Amino acid sequence: VHPAKADVRFRDPGLVRGLIVGAIREALAGAGIRAATSGAAGMMAAFRPGAAPYAHPGPTAGHRSYEAAYHASGFSGFDHGSNLARSPQRPLDMGDARQPRNGFAESEQAAFDTGPLASADARAGTAEPPEALLGLALGAARAQVHENYIVAQTRDSLVIVDQHAAHERLVYEALKNALHSRAVPSQMLLLPEIVDLPEEDAERLAMHSGTLAKFGLGLERFGPGAVAVRETPSMLGETNVQQLVRDLADEIADNDTVETLKERLDRIAATMACHGSVRSGRMLKAEEMNALLRQMEATPGSGTCNHGRPTYIELKLADIERLFGRR
Repeated sequence: VHPAKADVRFRDPGLVRGLIVGAIREALAGAGIRAATSGAAGMMAAFRPGAAPYAHPGPTAGHRSYEAAYHASGFSGFDHGSNLARSPQRPLDMGDARQPRNGFAESEQAAFDTGPLASADARAGTAEPPEALLGLALGAARAQVHENYIVAQTRDSLVIVDQHAAHERLVYEALKNALHSRAVPSQMLLLPEIVDLPEEDAERLAMHSGTLAKFGLGLERFGPGAVAVRETPSMLGETNVQQLVRDLADEIADNDTVETLKERLDRIAATMACHGSVRSGRMLKAEEMNALLRQMEATPGSGTCNHGRPTYIELKLADIERLFGRR
């Protein structure tokens, strides 16, 4: 384009972008799950005598916008007093059993079932965790603090897990696996949910209704500027249908022209996963916390959430002992 060849225009920019993004994602996926070490190292350094207060690098602009939208959405999450799996569904295939580079044992197992998460004692109990659990990568759950962080113990470290971020990633991977096997279970709503939208958003959703149906979301036009939702993915449980549909409309509007079909499906899965994950502020039983840890160990990429933030950090016992002058 530019006489000095400073600018280049591609005939199909969407195809070029898809190739670049696909190559990057493939490289990152091959790295497997990793503990977040930079944040833990900075936090530990801040405790040393004379050290400056630790300042977390903070989220990117995209992460900040996600957080603002999340807090403003007013989701109530799952119904605290009801069984989340209202319709029978078969366990999802979590993929071929492979040995990832980090050494986690990956095996086929059912998608993490949150079950009825009514108020429960958040402590993992006073009994010592079984020795077998201490030898696992994420150890045994010992407590839940601030109704969002799971504290687990291994033989030589302390692990802190962000329950919402971790489960969001698990739901995302389960959705992708179910989509690949064409087996995303759906549940019929007793009464259709009518969602009012700008006309262009309603039209986009109607145009992509076939794609959304693959995720278990059944919707159709309902007059000018509205859609009727008749089915939702079973694995999302009780979710805010209105907000889910509006978020999906935004995703499609923002990425409808440049993304490949695979990228678009991944984005839809990520949006649905956020609506179907265990919310912050939910008290979990010991068995639920341990089930989440085991599912993380079996899921590639579970070390980061869908937005690139770590789902857990690991503090080595040796580093903790140094803080108290034991080493």
